Amino acid sequence: MSGRDRFGSRLGMMLVMLGMAVGTGNIWRFPRIAAQNGGGEFLIPWVTFLFLWSIPLLLVEFGLGRKVRCGPIGAFARVMGPSWAWMGAFVAFVATAILFYYSVVTGWTFRYVLASVTGQLPEAQPGAFWAEYTSSWWPVVTHGAAIGLGTFVVARGIGGIERVARVLMPTLILLVVVLALRAVTLPGASEGLAYLFGVDWGQLANARLWIEALTQNAWDTGAGWGLALCYAAYLREGEDTALNAVLLPVANNAISLLAGVMVLCTVFSVVPSLVAGVASSPEALAGFPTLAAAVEGGETLTPALLERTIFGASNEGLTFIWIPQLMGTLPFGRVIMLLFFTALALAAMTSLVAMVELATRVLVDAGVERTRAVRFVGVGAFLMGIPSALSLRVLKNQDWVWGVALILSGLFFAVAIIRYGVQRFREEQINHPDSDIRIGRWWDVVIGVLVPVEAVILLAWWLYQAWSWDPEGWLTPFAQENVGTVLVQFAVVLAALIAANRWMTRRTLPHVDAGTSD
Repeated sequence: MSGRDRFGSRLGMMLVMLGMAVGTGNIWRFPRIAAQNGGGEFLIPWVTFLFLWSIPLLLVEFGLGRKVRCGPIGAFARVMGPSWAWMGAFVAFVATAILFYYSVVTGWTFRYVLASVTGQLPEAQPGAFWAEYTSSWWPVVTHGAAIGLGTFVVARGIGGIERVARVLMPTLILLVVVLALRAVTLPGASEGLAYLFGVDWGQLANARLWIEALTQNAWDTGAGWGLALCYAAYLREGEDTALNAVLLPVANNAISLLAGVMVLCTVFSVVPSLVAGVASSPEALAGFPTLAAAVEGGETLTPALLERTIFGASNEGLTFIWIPQLMGTLPFGRVIMLLFFTALALAAMTSLVAMVELATRVLVDAGVERTRAVRFVGVGAFLMGIPSALSLRVLKNQDWVWGVALILSGLFFAVAIIRYGVQRFREEQINHPDSDIRIGRWWDVVIGVLVPVEAVILLAWWLYQAWSWDPEGWLTPFAQENVGTVLVQFAVVLAALIAANRWMTRRTLPHVDAGTSD
């Protein structure tokens, strides 16, 4: 790998890495999950698992990238031995499978930015715009636009990715800060802050709360995805790994927290005034039929009611149906809505670029010239994403299956380091002379014991939950979200990768050992 295949500066590297970590999960999933789980009491296990899952696994990825200077297949083959390349291939496959539908979601954000500009939102009939858009061919078009932009950036190499991140990430951070500041100045926003940061200590005994917090860390920090590993391959000589790997998820979670402030303060400000106006204006809650039915039924507006009617919606329901309705009631609501969807689009785009880079890196490690690799990834991702663009059922199935697979990817990273030697890896690749801080032996325990245990618990929990969703048809392989669809798709992919292990090793290791990057 030549000098031109390095980050230009530490700031540029951190902005690229933060762009990888910050995605739609920070802005649309975190506020909903935090609200559903009591607000303040959710934050305690969420921060706890930052240190017991996200940071430890990102330390692994930074260290591996520094050591092997390649993607997941070569990294696992080098660290564990050639017979284990299939593990790295699984990590790469999962992130690439997510790319196929994540680009569709990114396209959604593009369409909503345009709708905010043209005044198509908010709408008289909530969900009408969403239903019309998702039932048309337009998601294919916006999916193609997202893939096109992603491959355009990645085709310019790590320097191009860094230049784009230097513009997009500060813009995203500024937008989130502005939106959060606007939200806390709304009348009644203090109720939202009290809910988000107030702690009912008795709820900490609820095991589900801890599972949800661990899941959020597994799904929104990028830890264990293989994305940080690929970017870490471009670290400059003498670059720190330890402090960088700590700062990245902390900054990521700070953005999630700002998004939580933005959404919860808006909800707690707007909804009570709408409910209060029902007596004199029955149509005040016309945009929120579930909430209207509850209020008309005599229910009192409480955080629990908001959890069920507003925050109980799906990710896309809250973001693409209810957020426009809420923001539409505010002064300068269209401007606020435009800023919100622009921030969401930027978050989605920076993560999408990281996924395109990972898929490209796998091909480059196998000896494919970079320009050809980017083209192949772009065309392949567009074609493979069309089913998810045309069917929400397909998209939700893929999100379910490969979201669960991310937990297995995190487990594989821990297993790789256990096989290599946890203490040895920490001393060689984390606490090297150029690291700004030293990581203690606590990390050995977390990677060697806790992360594997956490991964097994998470896998068991979510598969059990899926069984309870449909106990009679829990093994049906073609269901949208159940155990059977996960097991079948996992089995097919793992069997294929294990069968191709020798071929992948022969294609990858010679180029990795030679340090080839193009």
